[in-house]
Amino acid sequence: MNRPRPEKTVLVLQGGGALGAYQAGAYDALAAAGQVPEWVAGVSIGAINAALIAGNPPERRVARLREFWQRVSSRLTGMPFATDDVSRKLFNETSAALVASTGAPGFFEPRLPPAVFMPPGSPQAISIYDTNPLYATLMDLIDFDLLNSGAVRLSVGAVQVRTGNLKYFDTETGTIGPQHIMASGALPPGFPPIEIDGELYWDGGLVSNTPLQYVLDGRFPRTDTCVFQIDLFSSTGPTPETLFDVSQREKSIRYSSRTRLNTDLVRELQTIRRAIRRLEKRLPDDFKGSLDWKLLNSFGCDAAITIVHLIHRRAAYATQSSDYEFSRYTVEENWLDGKTDVEMTFRNPAWKNRERPKEGVAVLDLTKGLDDIRPERTP
Repeated sequence: MNRPRPEKTVLVLQGGGALGAYQAGAYDALAAAGQVPEWVAGVSIGAINAALIAGNPPERRVARLREFWQRVSSRLTGMPFATDDVSRKLFNETSAALVASTGAPGFFEPRLPPAVFMPPGSPQAISIYDTNPLYATLMDLIDFDLLNSGAVRLSVGAVQVRTGNLKYFDTETGTIGPQHIMASGALPPGFPPIEIDGELYWDGGLVSNTPLQYVLDGRFPRTDTCVFQIDLFSSTGPTPETLFDVSQREKSIRYSSRTRLNTDLVRELQTIRRAIRRLEKRLPDDFKGSLDWKLLNSFGCDAAITIVHLIHRRAAYATQSSDYEFSRYTVEENWLDGKTDVEMTFRNPAWKNRERPKEGVAVLDLTKGLDDIRPERTP
């Protein structure tokens, strides 16, 4: 394996509500393999998972992730009567309907009285649910002093309601509290915007559902880096056959956030940056003093980047409500899928025998050979 320089490990977590248990399972396998991140970036549920990782010591992270996901699924602990696709769809849709009407423990609960009866302009009038339970959960499960200590860098994205601009809150440049995590996951109209420094913020997924661009674009690494990008929506999928399929497919396309396009762009830019660095050795000294070269050279970077792409692939019985289907059975299923996909990736010869990328960015998508429709399995 030709990797003479140590790699910086970065974890990038996409938004996706209840599907975020897949990320927790993936981290379970990453931690077991010794892949401990130095930087975690997340949006929406990815921000919550990221904060649980950065805000706990390594030996407690998996337990804290497990506690969060057991807490939010504690109201729906039953099992489907059967595992055929029709039965599972009925089970999932029923579970999602119960969550929509009663909320998820430790996460959100319906407003009483409902928003339509509240004064216009008030926070209660512009959201269906109250997310104060999430605040209590974050304070209970996260050590914010540790989170802001610099032991692990944390970045979370949110959208400023007034301007529509995406903003990242980053422990490298400021202090992150529970309000920043809640802002990243404040998806309207379900959840209320969160006020930070006099501005209201919504879910970062409204603009970009993955922080990959923030991690690599404009902040390109000066050292070799391995990015584990864990996505909850796949941009590819079958042609819809019903209106319910249309809703599910539309949501997947919208929230996959053009991941392939982003990785292709990063690969091209990093190839150019590395070429600039190689060119420097061949240029005469008088040219190196020019303003043009100084500008180009400021973008030069010889870091080798590997992106390991892991994508939650929907099951045959998945529906448009998958992102708010918080039953314990499905949460455990998603956790197992994430763990299995990481373990499969680490067994793949392409991972075991990988070398330092010679140019640009190497992208390893080692579970893409799986069918987009997962086979039946039991957690």
